[in-house]
Amino acid sequence: MRSSSYIPQPEETNLSEFKFFKHLTDTEIGKLNYDKTCQTYKKGSVVYREGTRLTGFYCVTNGILKIYKTGIDGKEQIIRFVKQGDIIAFRSLLSQELACTSAKVIDDAVLCHIPYQTLLYLLQNNWKFSHWMIQILCRELREANDYITDIAQKTVRERLAEVLLLLKDNFDVDDDGTLQISLTREELANMVGTATESVIRLLSEFKQDKLIELKGRKIRFLDVPTLRRMASI
Repeated sequence: MRSSSYIPQPEETNLSEFKFFKHLTDTEIGKLNYDKTCQTYKKGSVVYREGTRLTGFYCVTNGILKIYKTGIDGKEQIIRFVKQGDIIAFRSLLSQELACTSAKVIDDAVLCHIPYQTLLYLLQNNWKFSHWMIQILCRELREANDYITDIAQKTVRERLAEVLLLLKDNFDVDDDGTLQISLTREELANMVGTATESVIRLLSEFKQDKLIELKGRKIRFLDVPTLRRMASI
């Protein structure tokens, strides 16, 4: 695990605005802030690895990370990307199992680590928070089921269109429609679940069809309605 010597400022580690903690009382937020440990992570840092024992979960207060699993051949399968306001590593923590994924920083990040005992205290003493946690787990299960269905039934072209739209919804675009996250072709392929060469070819076809515009790693959306129809959304 690589982190910088820079100590995050208080405004960079504020957890009170996290949607995840919206049902906590002021006293519980105070406990959360007292128990947390925050630090910065440089691009390329691995926060935790698949198969390790976790001691708590993480709140992303800045930066972007990718959550992925590693196949038998060592190839990454990206599960999702996370950004400011997201939490990671809580499912394995709740089940008291080894981490089922790995987390790697792709844009310098600030993370706050919340100990397992703090999470357990909140679950045992705040039923609204416990119910909210169950809702989050159910939503992630639904998303996993949707992904399995997509892999089985959609073409690679359809899945790539859907992934691009998912990234657009999660990370927004700037004023001219350019996606506000920069990914390698390999990372896109790992998220779609196909070969890098296939993604390169399809992106070129999308460009020729004037659906997107490419400038290095930057992707600009030109025709979102057609992409949505293509993705069967």
